[in-house]
Order: sequence, then C-alpha cells, then structure tokens
Amino acid sequence: MAILPIRIWGDPVLKKRAAAVSRITRAERELIEDLKETMAAADGAGLAAPQVGVSKRIFTFRIGEEVHVLINPRITKREGKIIGEEGCLSIPGVQAEVARAKYVVITGKDENGKSVTYRLEDSEETGRAGTCVQHELDHLNGDLYIEKAEPNTLSWLIEDENEMGEPEIALLEATPEEILKSYRAKRLPPKVHISEMLRKRVERD
Repeated sequence: MAILPIRIWGDPVLKKRAAAVSRITRAERELIEDLKETMAAADGAGLAAPQVGVSKRIFTFRIGEEVHVLINPRITKREGKIIGEEGCLSIPGVQAEVARAKYVVITGKDENGKSVTYRLEDSEETGRAGTCVQHELDHLNGDLYIEKAEPNTLSWLIEDENEMGEPEIALLEATPEEILKSYRAKRLPPKVHISEMLRKRVERD
C-alpha cells in the first residue's frame, strides 16, 4: 500500500469522465488499498480514483467509521433535498453549501466483484455518507462540488480567534476564479485552514 499524491483542482484529470472498470485485477485491488490509505492519511470522508490521477470509476467512502468501496457505482434512486456544507481534498482550505438528495440508493461492485447496494442518508450513525457518495460520483463524472455551490457560499477557511482568544474558523468569501488562481500560483491565503499534507501538494515546487 502507498499514500498517493492527491491531485489539486486545475489538474485536467479532475475534469475528465472516468472509464468503467471491465475487470477487477490485481491493479484495481492495489489501487483500492492505496485509496484507502491515502484517504485515511488525509482524514477524508471519501476519495475517488481520479483524485489520485487514475481515471477509473472507483471510489472509497466511509459509513460511520467503516470504509467501503464502490466500483462502477450508479445511483438508482434519489429522494428529498438537503443543503449542507461540503469540502474536498482536491480543493483544500475551502468549503461551500451544496444541495444534494437527502436519501440515495447506490449500487456497484466491491473489491471482490460482488454486487452491492447501499441505502444512505446523512445521520449521526452514518456520518455524511449520503452526501459523500453523491460527491464522489460527481468526481467520476468530471464534476466538482463548487460547480454546484449555492450562491455566495464559497469561502476560504481561515484560522482565527474569538473574543475569548479561543481558536475558531472564520469564513472568507471567495470566487472559483480566485481559488483556482491561488492554486496555480501556489500561494494560499494567510492562515488558511489546511492540513500539512495538502498544503505541500498546493505549494509544491
């Protein structure tokens, strides 16, 4: 297993529709283990293969504390609507509000080629699993959550202090163009809230 470099917004692979997996070989199983390890290292809720530069229809995700895998996933049912905050390992230091289906049924295959079905919605028990699978499926289609963001909700996450001197996260409104420009220039806003792992990916030489 290996921790793979996470691709940052602006990388063309993130805007490409991923290819279906026709056979689950050793290469796919190794990729899945690498996705799991990389997701854990980045403290992510989900991770799609294109986010590590592999254009295949595979992603990992969490239901509570358990990690699951879907290959060639497809949502067969959507019900209701919720609006919640989302972030992305490939768009670090940023969040926005996004409308998603409240309840989804998603099918696919696991790493052993077995057909699986998940019925998911966000809850205390499952965490953000319902939102996560919709977010990760977007990645496989070359779509990014900020393209679906509710108006005027896209913001940098800035480390700040409240009146008591306690740490808190402040929101600094931004546009997609400003964020992409920062990534391409490899210069993040001062005190942006981002893991050291992802900071190195953005500011790498």
